[in-house]
Formats: sequence, C-alpha cells, structure tokens
Amino acid sequence: MGDDLPLGLAAAVEAALMCADRPLPAPRIAEVLASAGWRCPEKAEAPDAAEISRAIDELNREYDRTGRAFRAERVAGGVRLVVCAEHAAIAASMQRTRASTQLSRAAIETLAIIAYKQPIARADVEAIRGVASGEILKTLIDRRLVTITGRAEEPGRPMLYGTTREFLDAFGLSSVKDLPSIAELSPGGSD
Repeated sequence: MGDDLPLGLAAAVEAALMCADRPLPAPRIAEVLASAGWRCPEKAEAPDAAEISRAIDELNREYDRTGRAFRAERVAGGVRLVVCAEHAAIAASMQRTRASTQLSRAAIETLAIIAYKQPIARADVEAIRGVASGEILKTLIDRRLVTITGRAEEPGRPMLYGTTREFLDAFGLSSVKDLPSIAELSPGGSD
C-alpha cells in the first residue's frame, strides 16, 4: 500500500469503517484509533485526520486494483464502506426484505413529507397526510431518522421536524438537495 502512509494505517482505518454503523469523519476515525491504542509505528503517535484521509484514498486505490465490490465513500459528512454501483442490484435485493419490515408505509410517507417540507410542524404533516402522526413521528425520532429542529414562530410555538444525518446515510444521500425533485417522482417523470 502507500509508501508515505504509516505501516498498517490503511488496515486500521478499514477495520474502523467496517464496524461503523454510520459514516465517520476522518477526525473521528483518528479518535477511534487513538482510543484503541493504535499508534503509527514510525512515530509512536496516533494518526491525524490528514493521514486518515490519505489512508482512505489508498484503500480505494487498492479496492479498485483488486476489483472489490465495495469502496469507501464520503457521504453525510463522513466516510463509510458502500457497495459499488455495478453491484447495487445485488445489495438492493439483499436489503429489500429488511428495509420493507423496518418502516411501515405510513412511516415512509411521513418521512417523505418531512424530507421535502422540512422544517415542518406536526400539524402540517397531519394536514398533508389527513391522519394523526404523533406515534409515527415518535418512531422516526427513535430510529434517528427525524429530529426536532426548533420551534415555529407562531402561536403555541409548535416543534419543527427535519431529517438527520442518519436519514441521509440510510438513503445514500450527501444532502437533502440530492432527493429527486417532485417532478421526477410524478407519474410520467419529467415529461
């Protein structure tokens, strides 16, 4: 692997990424390695964020060279291991059953409303859906897909809801700007 990288750093970064349940920023990976007692053999100290970033780049070069089905991608403010596009159908097939049992149709509908209208008050979500959504909001908050982002400047100062980094991660988005437009989702697409 990379000549200028501390020996074993790429493998240590890879181990951290494999165990992470969310994208990790380079400084956080450096903290994880330091807390685990990992030290660069050449200088007997923990790696810094710049070395971590170089190790991630080196991992991707090695993954490309060896034809791996995954790579380290920068998403939602951090880095995580993801399946390459050419293997996405296989990953989607494996995830389909799990994903469909994780959120109900009502929860997905509520999550979509929040994603596109955020920040949004519960009353506005309920007005769009036509049914009470308090329990669904609680479930989405418990799953860390939705969070309270503030309070509205109106009588009663209702709480406002928005999506989280975990939402971005779960849907493979860098930001909510990456969501498909409403026109793309409409029947007939962008015709």
